[in-house]
Amino acid sequence: MLFPDRFLKGLVPMKVLWAPWRMEYILSKKPEGCIFCEMPAENNDPKNFILKRADYSYVIMNRYPYNNGHLMIVPYRHIHDLNGLDEKEMLEVMKLTRLSINCLKEAFLPDGFNVGINLGKVAGAGIEAHLHIQIVPRWAGDNSFMAVFDETRVIPEHLESTYKKLLPFFEKMNI
Repeated sequence: MLFPDRFLKGLVPMKVLWAPWRMEYILSKKPEGCIFCEMPAENNDPKNFILKRADYSYVIMNRYPYNNGHLMIVPYRHIHDLNGLDEKEMLEVMKLTRLSINCLKEAFLPDGFNVGINLGKVAGAGIEAHLHIQIVPRWAGDNSFMAVFDETRVIPEHLESTYKKLLPFFEKMNI
């Protein structure tokens, strides 16, 4: 037993939130290489949730989103910080960021966005070796009791459904 009984008295039994799609990630063999380099090379955009390809970078859905419609803008070149981007790459990454926000506005009508870059592990970068910009749509009240008290997010739509919903918006947009 991890805790003596005195710590458990009066506690309500924990509620379970089922998220069976997480088991695929938990049990899967983790790639040794860089997923941001390997996924676009596979040329299987629906499988990898790539929504838009440009000359120097691409838009991909986050498989483990903070919110519905969480996207990432990723340069093709394997670089770890902004200093590695040349002028053409920098401009295109920002254009794709703007394009993605506009597509998300049309598709989901969010009230706002969090847009950011985590540089380094201590800054929260899950994949610190390959630069990427995070775009997280936000809605008034999306921080429900689940996130505040249970440290749990509820994503209301399956990733495949979100991909199918967003793809037409990205296909009609020009960079």
